[in-house]
Amino acid sequence: MKENKYDDPVFFEKYSQMSRSQQGLEGAGEWETLQKLLPDFAGKRVLDLGCGYGWHCIYAAEHGASSVTGIDLSEKMLEVAREKTQFPQVRYQCMPIEDIDYPENSFDIVVSSLALHYVPSFDAVAKKVNSCLAPGGVFVFSAEHPVFTAYGTQDWYYDETGAILHFPVDNYFYEGKREATFLGEKVTKYHKTLTTYLDGLLTNGFAIQRIVEPQPPAHMFHIEGMKDEMRRPMMLIVSARKARKV
Repeated sequence: MKENKYDDPVFFEKYSQMSRSQQGLEGAGEWETLQKLLPDFAGKRVLDLGCGYGWHCIYAAEHGASSVTGIDLSEKMLEVAREKTQFPQVRYQCMPIEDIDYPENSFDIVVSSLALHYVPSFDAVAKKVNSCLAPGGVFVFSAEHPVFTAYGTQDWYYDETGAILHFPVDNYFYEGKREATFLGEKVTKYHKTLTTYLDGLLTNGFAIQRIVEPQPPAHMFHIEGMKDEMRRPMMLIVSARKARKV
């Protein structure tokens, strides 16, 4: 059984209070950057890996996608997604990202928002995405930045007064499981290097289009802790196109 922290009642309640949970895409600090990298959804078949509340599925449908499939391991997340979604061309499935097994050429676009750091192997996911994408199909994903995931705790170093000193980066090349603290709860994530993400795309039949380390927009600096995100990268966004079958 894959770990599913988002169905833990305490964690889910805390997550539901985040701005990205209550305000949707506009409440996500990386959205303005991610939006610019998304392809045209009109008439396209879309797969969302780790769809959560379904915000990106809804966005794709609003922008003309012919069909949208959102998968997530959390029944609680999918319950909210189904309540929010009013588009008949959107369907949700409860399953782990690692278990996708769609026929070849099933989708034109695959998106994933802040979910791949919960998956042990990016290489395995890239292979499956390549298989289910149509020729020339697009894969756009965001994930926690390797600088952010390397040390594990994902917290700053503080001085004796509680002021931030710096962010720790250690054991960078030792990939694998990390026990992070997110919303005051212990959460298992998987650290991967930048090489693993980018070379993993290239060796699995993709041509990289864009690589962006999103910065929080200035108009969100008033949110607690948001301005501090300018001190180190927290996320990585990559857009790639299927160049060949593997």
